[in-house]
Amino acid sequence: MSDNSRHVPVMLQRCLDMLAPALAEPGAVVVDCTLGLGGHSEALLATFPSARLIALDRDKEALRLSGERLAPYGDRATLVHAVYDELPDVLKRLDVPRVQGVLFDLGVSSMQLDEADRGFAYAQDAPLDMRMDQTTGISAAEVLNTYAPGELVRILRQYGEEKQAKRIVSAVVRERDKEPFSNSARLVDLIRDSLPQAAKRTGGNPAKRTFQALRIEVNGELSVLEQAIPSAVKALAVGGRIAVLSYHSLEDRLVKQVFAAGAANTAPPGLPVVPERYQPRLKLLTRGAELPTEEEVAENRRAAPARLRGAQRVREDVG
Repeated sequence: MSDNSRHVPVMLQRCLDMLAPALAEPGAVVVDCTLGLGGHSEALLATFPSARLIALDRDKEALRLSGERLAPYGDRATLVHAVYDELPDVLKRLDVPRVQGVLFDLGVSSMQLDEADRGFAYAQDAPLDMRMDQTTGISAAEVLNTYAPGELVRILRQYGEEKQAKRIVSAVVRERDKEPFSNSARLVDLIRDSLPQAAKRTGGNPAKRTFQALRIEVNGELSVLEQAIPSAVKALAVGGRIAVLSYHSLEDRLVKQVFAAGAANTAPPGLPVVPERYQPRLKLLTRGAELPTEEEVAENRRAAPARLRGAQRVREDVG
């Protein structure tokens, strides 16, 4: 894979088009909740020359690299070391009550997937770490070595949608008693050996779902997202827009639920006139989730599972 292709932001033009109507005004503030290597942020700054950017990432290495990339934009870009569910605190600290645009790209940053020593990838041997912020929290190895079997089964089923969770976990428990897990290759081999033939024939690397589940558990991704999406919607000024790229059904379902609730009329049935407090706060900008084009997937394989949803804030909360 060329160096360029690992830095291609997914569905970039579509995200810019979706946010554009809210970012044309001078002084508009846009938040990139998932800075990563700065691809989306750089495009936002270049496309909307009068907008100011606030960008968050929990990964200090990502912030350092993006800081270099975005340096030409000077004080138009404010980079913050934070997890995206800390958005309300970040905005308060920066004295920004409302924003015009919010972007989430929930894919693990390319850098994390490509750096062997971070332990995200199942395609190469690496220490089983998977923490996006390596200064805090427990590693994937600790999860594998210390969690009760029932808890591991729950994580693999819930976060990895892994049908063979019980088989995999009983093999993990048997092996960790002999020697604790430390590297990804041993786990990949164990998963391969414990799956029935039929399960190995479907959907790519058989370790993929287990690694996804561990990554979500280690980083608390879904619980963080459950806080973050409603907070981001709340931070939008009327007319402001939010775009969210998710990469698996659990994330997408969560985003869909928050947007659907915001776009719903909550009035009791039978009212002749719907009072303002019951009227929708959001207008959906996508019909269902939008998918990347075939051309984009051919150019950037990481785009394949992406799902894009967008919404616009149409009124304030009342009552």
